[in-house]
Amino acid sequence: MLETIWFILWALLWAMFFILDGFDLGVGCLLPVLARDESERRLMYNAAGPFWDGNEVWLIAAGGVTFAAFPKAYAVMFSALYAPLLLLLFALIFRAVSFEFRSKVAHVAWRSLWDGIHFCVNLAACILLGVAFANLFKGIAVDAQGVFHGTLLSLLNTYGLAGGAFFLCMFILHGAIWLAIKTRGNLQTRAVATAFFVWPIMLLLLVAFLALTAMHTNLFANYLAMPALFALPCLALAGLILVRILLREGRLWAAWGSSALFILCVTFFGVAGMFPGMIISSLDAAATVTVFNGASSPLTLKIMLAVALIMVPIVLAYQCWTYRLFSSPVTHEDLKDDHAY
Repeated sequence: MLETIWFILWALLWAMFFILDGFDLGVGCLLPVLARDESERRLMYNAAGPFWDGNEVWLIAAGGVTFAAFPKAYAVMFSALYAPLLLLLFALIFRAVSFEFRSKVAHVAWRSLWDGIHFCVNLAACILLGVAFANLFKGIAVDAQGVFHGTLLSLLNTYGLAGGAFFLCMFILHGAIWLAIKTRGNLQTRAVATAFFVWPIMLLLLVAFLALTAMHTNLFANYLAMPALFALPCLALAGLILVRILLREGRLWAAWGSSALFILCVTFFGVAGMFPGMIISSLDAAATVTVFNGASSPLTLKIMLAVALIMVPIVLAYQCWTYRLFSSPVTHEDLKDDHAY
């Protein structure tokens, strides 16, 4: 029972990271597309500026839970997916550096350099996350000793690349809606137009990804065994449809919430299909790391659960306060502040 609870919490932490840091990544990918001048570029940086570092707490929490609650899964995952996860780490490091270094020198070439880096690392992070999780859904070539029999190129298979494209589009849509919330004027108009443009692409990718999931993975076995789970893809589709409707009505916060629902359900769709597997072996089913053979001791899980019940609400309360404090749109007047990016 404790193992299942922690598996659900593990999935929830990843979903929170995708929802909250996903819009930061999406805004970064849109930087060269939507910003027309230096002022608009700064508006885009400051739309994500107060939030990005706090949002990455959920990535640290997800990694920490994997390490503490499922140490065997952690060991195999960070061995088999070492290359993409290392690239993701460097992408997130350089994203942080681009936020802080861009404004240090008031020179066009310097700022252009960091703008290019900011775009590239956000783009890479979106794709790498999609590739990694698609391969987790599909299964990885690991043996009973947890040794990976593959290369980085073997992870760039049809389904893995489809996952990368799916996550990229999902985060761009999420980020465009956030940018529409946080800006006004022409930049907001372009952000809304971008969300409308990306929406049908996202719908097509959703259908294609579900089809490829049926072809390349065994995720739907759990759904056929427990039809109630089909509520997850149905809710994901409903969330995506609501995004379009609410955007048309100009209800931007509600549209962003619907996008968050879409991301939440997409995450749980994949994780529910994997259960009880965490690292599915494509070589030997007996080598699969599950929530039961990869979990820590019951005592460890109990202690961790007590800590989580105390700390997670504190983190949530802090982030709610942060989002409320910086809920107003970013204006050109705000850019005059010494603390602005």
